[in-house]
Amino acid sequence: MWYLCVFYHRLLDYRRPEVESLAQLFATEEINCETSSLVEWRLPENHHIDSPFHFVSLPSQHIARKIANRSLLVKGIYELWGQGTDYEELEKAIKEYPEDRKLPYLTEDSTFKIVVDSFGKVISSEEQNERIRGLTYIPFKGRVNLKKPDHKFWLMETDDYGSSNGLPPVVQKTIFFGREVGAANRSLLPTYQLKSRKYLGPTAMDAEMAFLMANQGHAGPGKLVYDPFVGTGSILVAAAHFGAMTMGADIDIRVVRDGQGPNCNVWTNFEQYNLPEPVGLLRADNNLPPWRPGLKEMFDAIICDPPYGVRAGGRKSGGRKLLKGAVGPYTVPDTKREGHIPSTAPYSLAECVHDLLDLSAKMLVMGGRLVYFYPVSREDGVMNSVKYPEHPCFKLISSCEQILSSRYSRHLLTMVKVGVYTKEMEEVAREKHREFKENHAKWLEEGNLHSAVFESNEGSKLDRDSKPKYRGKYV
Repeated sequence: MWYLCVFYHRLLDYRRPEVESLAQLFATEEINCETSSLVEWRLPENHHIDSPFHFVSLPSQHIARKIANRSLLVKGIYELWGQGTDYEELEKAIKEYPEDRKLPYLTEDSTFKIVVDSFGKVISSEEQNERIRGLTYIPFKGRVNLKKPDHKFWLMETDDYGSSNGLPPVVQKTIFFGREVGAANRSLLPTYQLKSRKYLGPTAMDAEMAFLMANQGHAGPGKLVYDPFVGTGSILVAAAHFGAMTMGADIDIRVVRDGQGPNCNVWTNFEQYNLPEPVGLLRADNNLPPWRPGLKEMFDAIICDPPYGVRAGGRKSGGRKLLKGAVGPYTVPDTKREGHIPSTAPYSLAECVHDLLDLSAKMLVMGGRLVYFYPVSREDGVMNSVKYPEHPCFKLISSCEQILSSRYSRHLLTMVKVGVYTKEMEEVAREKHREFKENHAKWLEEGNLHSAVFESNEGSKLDRDSKPKYRGKYV
């Protein structure tokens, strides 16, 4: 069935992938089938791709409701009763909508509420009441209940406001009327906002983005989610909120063991929200995973934010002298092990991503998801052609851009494991990494990304007047 899906006007590139990911999660749970062909999209006539109004086909009303209730970017999903460019056209469309679809929600023993909403304009209270009174042709027989109605109806309109106010351009006015199937619950964002969290670091993941990553990774009850760059645990907190078991690792033992004291560490972040504690937090190196030989396919999702080298650079075990061969391998004496901080060396993002893909191919179950951020350079605010890292065990299903500055952005990549990890696969992956590193990842080597982001602006100043008024991804 087709529904009207109304999004919040933010993180535009993330909106459809989040719905598709949740649709697959809930459909697989309920009807045990793939949803790649069950989720379809259409735009209303004359609407821009960045418009908040989209038509979506979903497997069932129950799944549509569950998607809306869990999504961060869906404002609501509605059964559309009619639409038009003016109220006369809207009235005609509503009257033509099948009676058997309308009457069950207009009975005498039910309560209802009508909400008037808009995009790109403000409608005063008097105008809202006038629009509600104009809906007398709909045979509502129940009582009005503004607090807890059985059925909620929405009258939404967007105006032809032009293209000078920073919003997606609209060709003509459109009015929608529909019954609410499900609505978002964004109350969890104030609860989990970073400014009220006990333990924070300089690269702690924003709460909204952490929940989006958890949705992309299908975090839920019975799932084990792993973050190999756990830091202060922001991503695992979001996964735990949705009922998943969690496990994390970090190369800095001071982060996972000490924090800022016994009452301010990763564990206290979980205690703060009454969430189940992680199964374990490890001091581990992504370059030298601690897993015993033969251990594989134990995680349902690996969700992480690898270090790019902008605010925090990647590190791996060994130290510069050891890696250069100036000193040989050594064993720390028992008398010095307590409080020992192992030596580390710089860890380029190209090498880090290769190790991450290799680890995920081994440790994810079939159908498991790898969700991680990947930085991309931009020149004068325009994204360059992108070539993402590849692995024969994975299929890339979505990439969502978040613009961080005119110099660079980061893409949230969601990959699904589709192949069993074998020695042959390992060799193919190594060859793909070698080709990728030689041809596409020069700027990801140590220090290159940092230089690109912080280099002087002289000689490359943008003309403010030349910028388009609306700077969405698709203009």
